[in-house]
Amino acid sequence: MEQIIVNDEVFKRMHKAMGSAWTRRMTAEFGIEAVNFSKERFRRKDWHNQVHEPWKPRKRADRGSLMVRTGRLKRSIRKLVQGDAYVVIGTDVPYASIHNEGGKTKKNVYVRAHTRQRKPGKTRPGASGIINVKSHSRKMNLTLPQRQFLGKSRALELRLQLRLKKSVEGVLGNI
Repeated sequence: MEQIIVNDEVFKRMHKAMGSAWTRRMTAEFGIEAVNFSKERFRRKDWHNQVHEPWKPRKRADRGSLMVRTGRLKRSIRKLVQGDAYVVIGTDVPYASIHNEGGKTKKNVYVRAHTRQRKPGKTRPGASGIINVKSHSRKMNLTLPQRQFLGKSRALELRLQLRLKKSVEGVLGNI
């Protein structure tokens, strides 16, 4: 989860001048901007703090896009809580933290019963054909690299400051 708290002096002054409706509208816009920033990390395959830090590429390039098979993790990023001067964005997907922070995990994997086609062997001519695989479970030790998509980012802070500046200029231009 990423919590965005706006402590800008301009924001506090505008809150006094414009009231809580303006503050709620701005925090809602900040939340949308933060969610879009996090989803953009999936498209660009990098983390943008002060510099672009590209994600480690997958070992097999023919397997499609990084971290997007079903799109569940990317779709689950949303505003969780919104207050007058803060927004919390995050996800409820259980595997999000291991992808965001990287690390090692031990999981039990369950394999369903299925059939598979076996190639003809050179030394054992009768070992080819369809083979039935029984259902079983095994322990998998996985080491996942860090591919950050949520967290504090200087680039996001600059975007939010720019949005605040445009909003203040728009309000002052209408007066």
